[in-house]
Amino acid sequence: MKLILSYLKRHLVIFCISTAFLTLEAVADLLQPTYMSYIVDDGVANMDVKQILIYGGIMLGIALFGAFCAIMRNHFASRTSQTIGKEIRHDIYHNVQQLSLENIDRLQPASIITRITNDVTQIQDFINSIMRIMIKAPITGIGAVVLIIIQTPKQAPIMIVIILVATLLIILNILVGYPRFGKVQKKLDKLNGVSREFLSSVRVVKAFRAEDKETGKFRNASDDLAAANTSALRAMAMFAPLINLTVNFGIVLLLFISQDQDAADIGRLMASVNYMGQVMFALAFISNVINSAVRALASSDRIKEVLDEKPVQHRAENPQRPEIKGRISFNDVSFAYAGSSRNALSHISFSAEPGETIGIIGPTGSGKTSLVNLIPRFYDTSEGEIKVDGVNVNEIDEEYLRSKVALVAQKALLFTGSIMENLSWGLENRNKTTAKDGESNVYSDDEKARIYNAVKIACADEFIGKTKDGYNTLLGQGGVNLSGGQKQRLSLARALIKEPNILILDDCTSALDANTESSVLKGLSEMDTKATVLLISQRISTVMRADKILCLSNGTIQGFGTHTELLEKCGTYREIYESQIGQLPA
Repeated sequence: MKLILSYLKRHLVIFCISTAFLTLEAVADLLQPTYMSYIVDDGVANMDVKQILIYGGIMLGIALFGAFCAIMRNHFASRTSQTIGKEIRHDIYHNVQQLSLENIDRLQPASIITRITNDVTQIQDFINSIMRIMIKAPITGIGAVVLIIIQTPKQAPIMIVIILVATLLIILNILVGYPRFGKVQKKLDKLNGVSREFLSSVRVVKAFRAEDKETGKFRNASDDLAAANTSALRAMAMFAPLINLTVNFGIVLLLFISQDQDAADIGRLMASVNYMGQVMFALAFISNVINSAVRALASSDRIKEVLDEKPVQHRAENPQRPEIKGRISFNDVSFAYAGSSRNALSHISFSAEPGETIGIIGPTGSGKTSLVNLIPRFYDTSEGEIKVDGVNVNEIDEEYLRSKVALVAQKALLFTGSIMENLSWGLENRNKTTAKDGESNVYSDDEKARIYNAVKIACADEFIGKTKDGYNTLLGQGGVNLSGGQKQRLSLARALIKEPNILILDDCTSALDANTESSVLKGLSEMDTKATVLLISQRISTVMRADKILCLSNGTIQGFGTHTELLEKCGTYREIYESQIGQLPA
């Protein structure tokens, strides 16, 4: 609840305005039965048409005023709840961006998406309910009770009992519902995870004709969510009818006690019954809002967990910004993923000089990607240290470090938009500002030169030129309308546009044919700006041209040296060579 209140405080003025209109609306509703009693007792009983018309006119005016207040209350309530929902989503998204990959791995992407969408919606609906119903219900209920006691003092004991019983039921409602709706949100996380996995792997699913298997997984997750929802709603379902039963029983008692009511005061009795109805509706509204509150509280705890999450990585108190030329050194580095019982890397030590190309090869699962992910500090080492130009990466300003490093991931990742928009990610300044309408397609001559040169080196100019719209060709999500090799070449060009001092190529030419790969590697070696290149590949023909080669197996170094040196001294490298190239010459 503290989380919700903290956001409400930001909009206290609008909240108070909405509350004021809501209070006036409640007062208007409370005045209606009183004036109805005047019509009955003063007008109908005395056959005074004038009195009936006067009180009727007053009731009409009160109804119109109440309707105006309701419209204004709805306007401010909707505006505030939507604004708060937007702010919470923004804060979650902003905080997630600051987290390390280890934090995100632990929170799980599917769960984060659920919190940004469904959990925020629960809070949004609750805030809307507060400003539309929750405050009005107590005002109406308390006002109705007071007016009943004023008009029929004998009913005071009945009202006290009704309020006590209803309060007890509401408390039980909260205690029963809170843990159950927490489970509902966790089941929703699981359902989103299954859906996300299927949609991201739909081609593989269809290729293996595994639709039935995936449908079964989805059905199980959906059944679990339905069962959790059913359990929560079943537990909550009894409380609203019990509250209504309590109030209706009070109405019966009121009528029984008032059986000897003076005929001249029949209007007051009608008003009291009407007010009892308002009490019943007020308690019913409170019960419904409590159900919403229980969901919102469960969701707020989950959102707070993300907002309170702190990056596990150490942040230097006085981060350095050294001149980075590309010298990299690993000194006895070990690394294990959070929750893993074994190291992904163990006692890694090697160095790369500025401008060198270091090939990295090894069997699947040998730790190649884990190793390069430590350089831009996607993860931190468990032991040992990594230095860039003599400075521990933990002491370098993180944003500055990553501005000097470009990474082409193992899986080519492109975004919805044009080819040019995807390539412009390599232009650092454009990523720091939001372009105005029309500005996103305007590039300086220097930016164009960088883009065209990088595209040429990555051998992407040929297929871009063959598309109908060239650089303005629109890409689907993930570049779905491009081949694997085309996506890899665009990803490489995007990295080269950045003109990095350290270039990490994580098996990014695996989808290219031998001739295209050879042209790409040749272009990289002839670049004007000489970067230190870490080249991961499964192909020995790709890494054998590197200045030095790092051979890994089971997270440990098996050999480090030139192609010739490793053939002589490294058994693992020799096995890879023989499996791909053939037997070594005698």
